[in-house]
Amino acid sequence: MEHITLLLGIVIITALVFDFTNGFHDTANAMATTISTGALKPKTAVAMSAVLNLVGAFMSVEVAKTISKGLVNEEGIQPEVIFAALVGAILWNLVTWLVGLPSSSSHALMGGLIGAAVASAGLGAVNGSVVVTKVLIPAVAAPIVAGVAAMLAARLTYKLGGKVGGKTSTKGYRAGQIASAGLVSLAHGTNDAQKTMGIITLALVAGGALESGANPPVWVIISAGMAIATGTYLGGWRIIRTMGSGLTDLQPQQGFAAQTSAASVILASSSLGFSLSTTHACSGAVMGAGLGRKGGVVRWSTATRMFIAWGLTLPAAALVGAGAELVMRTGNVGVAAVVVFLVASCAAIWLISRRQVVDHHNVTEPARDAAEAPGVVTTAMAAVTVPPIAVAGTTAAVTDEDLKATIPAAAPAPAAPAAAV
Repeated sequence: MEHITLLLGIVIITALVFDFTNGFHDTANAMATTISTGALKPKTAVAMSAVLNLVGAFMSVEVAKTISKGLVNEEGIQPEVIFAALVGAILWNLVTWLVGLPSSSSHALMGGLIGAAVASAGLGAVNGSVVVTKVLIPAVAAPIVAGVAAMLAARLTYKLGGKVGGKTSTKGYRAGQIASAGLVSLAHGTNDAQKTMGIITLALVAGGALESGANPPVWVIISAGMAIATGTYLGGWRIIRTMGSGLTDLQPQQGFAAQTSAASVILASSSLGFSLSTTHACSGAVMGAGLGRKGGVVRWSTATRMFIAWGLTLPAAALVGAGAELVMRTGNVGVAAVVVFLVASCAAIWLISRRQVVDHHNVTEPARDAAEAPGVVTTAMAAVTVPPIAVAGTTAAVTDEDLKATIPAAAPAPAAPAAAV
């Protein structure tokens, strides 16, 4: 292996930082429903997820090949481009984490890479067919497929468990949730950890440290697995709260159906080399499971904000990545400026997050949108409507207190004019 330059070292470290943010950003995918239904305690859940993410990182490199060999053309791509892409991905991850919205770390990374590559080498640097077939189509299909599967699975679990006692059924499905959550964590490791492996491999090829077309080295696989596992253990509590109670209210049966459906979709996509968003699959499964129970609802105000974030992920990360690449064209001063900007932005986001701390102590409290506020018309009607008064022929009685509550207090009578002296 050739000597790794300082810039290439910075790129590798930044890629592992992104992998770390990916870990705590996506912990909710595996553990939000398990925590919200009480199947596992919060710290136990994230510890279990971290271990299985690490194991999953060693199971396949197909997605890593899609990132390092297929998304952009390796020829002409410099380490500066990779660094710019990571800047866009990290900042988008942190912004969406701050507001508690589950968005795709995968799409943030790919958006940053596309934007930086286009700014550096033009549109020809991006393989459009790969973007469509292995990024955009799975992005649309994943939440739909996982959602429909989870809805049908939830209905089936309620139907099959109808003859079983409530306590027995709940206990059994909580055990099933633990197993299915472990499967989602394993699937997450096989899919998301590989994206960082792919980006580091691409940087090594761009920097001349690896031959074109090489697979990720062992040390890259190990470091990427460790980074995502560490981030997972710290837990993205804000997003866990949104996924656990902000989108819908889940019972153990629904949680089991959601996690099993999501894991099946993620593992299938990993084996095919699709760079699937685990967030899209898990969020779609949660909403589908919410609709799978009779009387279940989805809080569409939260879901709408989440959909908007999904739509903005690729272009927002691409714009930041392109801007960072243009700044770095000025040389070492530009690179230093981008590094300072990234560090300062991360520090500012963290300080803002300290104003309202969400951690394992309060993660199970209802999300802000758990009870949606009544509409403007409803509020106005409640403010002006006079309480009903019983009329003749009804059985309800009207008390003095009722009348006083419905009739405004009379204004005091004006004082009599003083008699003239």
